[in-house]
Amino acid sequence: MSKRLRGLFLMASSLLLAASAAVAAECPEDAAMAGVCESGTQLATAFNTGNVDDVSAMFLPDGELVDEEGTVYQGEAEIKGLLTAFFEKFPKAKLATEVESIRVVGPIAIEDGTRTISTEDGAVRSQFRYIAVWSKNDQGWQLASCRDIADDPAPTPQEYLEPLAWLEGEWVNEGADGNVAITYRWSDDKNFLLGTFQCSPAGGPSRRSEQRIGWDPAAGRIRSWLFDADGGFSEGYWTVVDDGAVIKSACVNPDGSTASATLTLVPTSPDRFTMTGTDRIVGDDREDDFEINVVRRPPATKCKSE
Repeated sequence: MSKRLRGLFLMASSLLLAASAAVAAECPEDAAMAGVCESGTQLATAFNTGNVDDVSAMFLPDGELVDEEGTVYQGEAEIKGLLTAFFEKFPKAKLATEVESIRVVGPIAIEDGTRTISTEDGAVRSQFRYIAVWSKNDQGWQLASCRDIADDPAPTPQEYLEPLAWLEGEWVNEGADGNVAITYRWSDDKNFLLGTFQCSPAGGPSRRSEQRIGWDPAAGRIRSWLFDADGGFSEGYWTVVDDGAVIKSACVNPDGSTASATLTLVPTSPDRFTMTGTDRIVGDDREDDFEINVVRRPPATKCKSE
């Protein structure tokens, strides 16, 4: 080989070695991401076969799993106990993961994405954002920490109001002092419960009121507005409790005076509920408490012609 050819060969070899060195410098990060992806696939496979031992083995001995409510399960025993209880309830649950990014930071890799868990029949499906911290050791890439973050869509206004769905229908309260007919229905867009009150006092003119119950996203509470035919109006904040609902109500009368009360609605059967009024203040005076029984209006009977 001539000196010229030998020189070109040595130059080419040097360039190849330099290029190889540059690629090698990038490879550790690429290899880390590939290793994390492979471990993530192993984790999903173990989960989808219900193998508790293999899933828990993907965590470091002192690794942690944090659920969407912030509960921390640390160490093999706690993580294995959680997984065992889960698979006893959902024996054929499936896991699907959509990885959005993997970042290598020194000796660890941080993965985040979306994880979906569903039952075999698809009837129950939960979706979470997650952040997984992987650490490499002699066993390969293992989880130091995996945190789930709830990623379910926000409830609709109707879903917030669903605990009050029992109000829907026609109701009536009959007493010695008169009659009150109450009707509740869903608005066409299902975002509100609409109420109508027709009061017919004994010996006096009837009076009509209109109410709208909806979800107030700014306050994070159920709220209602009621407007009387005589010009008075009121608003209330609702709290759903185990046995019904409690409403903190404040109103303005047509003459400018104010009133407030706490109203408690308790359904005692599908066709009956009680309404209790306490802490009643009208102007500067305290009024007596009251309790009335409201029943569902029976269907109208049709008369047969002879």
